[in-house]
Amino acid sequence: MTSLNTYQNFYFVGIGGIGMSALARYFHASGKKVLGYDKTVTKLTSALVSEGIDIVFEDIIDDKIVGLDKENTLVIFTPAIKKLGILKHFHEEGFTVLKRAKVLGMITQSTNCIAMAGTHGKTTTSSLVAHLCKEADLSFSAFLGGIAENFHSNFIFNGSDFSVLEADEYDRSFLNLSPDWAVITSTDADHLDIYGDTATIEKSFCDFAGLVPSAQQLFVRKGINIGRETKTYAVNEEADFYSDNIREIGDKIYFDFHTENETVKDFEWEIPGIHNVENATAAIALLHSLGVDFQTLKRAIARFKGIKRRYAKHTYGDKIYIDDYAHHPTELDAVIGSVKTFYPDKKLLVVFQPHLFSRTRDFADAFAQSLSAADELVLLDIYPARELQENFEGITSTWLAEKIAMEAKEVATLENAFEIIKNKNFDILLTVGAGNIDTLYDGIVEWLSAKTNIATV
Repeated sequence: MTSLNTYQNFYFVGIGGIGMSALARYFHASGKKVLGYDKTVTKLTSALVSEGIDIVFEDIIDDKIVGLDKENTLVIFTPAIKKLGILKHFHEEGFTVLKRAKVLGMITQSTNCIAMAGTHGKTTTSSLVAHLCKEADLSFSAFLGGIAENFHSNFIFNGSDFSVLEADEYDRSFLNLSPDWAVITSTDADHLDIYGDTATIEKSFCDFAGLVPSAQQLFVRKGINIGRETKTYAVNEEADFYSDNIREIGDKIYFDFHTENETVKDFEWEIPGIHNVENATAAIALLHSLGVDFQTLKRAIARFKGIKRRYAKHTYGDKIYIDDYAHHPTELDAVIGSVKTFYPDKKLLVVFQPHLFSRTRDFADAFAQSLSAADELVLLDIYPARELQENFEGITSTWLAEKIAMEAKEVATLENAFEIIKNKNFDILLTVGAGNIDTLYDGIVEWLSAKTNIATV
């Protein structure tokens, strides 16, 4: 296949996706001409336009597309895109058209690739690894699945010796990569519309692990059987690398980190949640194995600001607001469990938007159990994403709510959720989900700021 370096034009079909936009930024930073299509104007597409990337929001064959030279243009698309006139045009005209995962795989072949895999935790872990690489001044490019607060971007360019990225299990995309180093955070069942059953997704992770050349360069959460020798990491239990003595002092989290022959006390960072300490443990283990000293790592961990919509916490007097991207029962258990651990006596109101009819159907009982840990629940309508509701008759938020063993619950639309929240009595508000529930965020922050007359912390 022709090298990526031979192309001068890159057209992204679905450029507004978090993974697609990171790739677009990479080629733009490399001096290439980048264009694209997306169906919706978002904060992310607006940012890309402000950076000089040309985006259209109509599925039409415009003059810019007609003027592209097929020998000099690579078209990149996401599997989330189905039938589209623009994509059909490129295929019919003989352009080279590749999936995002294939292009990312080609980049990893020419770099020392550090890949984070797992059904949960990979965005936080990859963003933290990228941040640690930057603080250690390693030569790297990072492609992230979220907006890193330290960089206000999902793409970081600091050279090209290493590539840092998420290894996405959806559609088996991560099997296109060439990982030299890898972390596997979890292998819980998800994307059953693709995999069918738990055994198949677990085998896919084993296949990914098999791509890593050495056990010394593969870091796997203790308890996961990945079918080969690895380095293990854990929290509050012994492993090759582990953290313990976790405590919250003010707005900071402190923990001790252990290697097989060394203990480093009092790592400090700002990101709440036991699961986030686990992600930090993996990142520290990997960077230390790359030769970065603990003094640098301690300083870097303390400076990490997190990722947008990953346990984003604000305090307003005696009230706390947390916003999180969790959309799987295991993720809900982690975020709700962390809230209950650190604030056992505070009343927790959870506002949750289920993501995908298929995921809601496949994990309904687990969702019900996870959400029942809240003191009060507002359940929003299911966010369909790529799915059509008529293909999932009877799968609704009302159907899910009936399975949840609690009295203080109600189903609401996104449109009336804010007014419902304002009339609730709570100590902690948690908005959670992967759809468009994030549109509530700014209004809630403004309301709580005005209500308490206290700036967000």
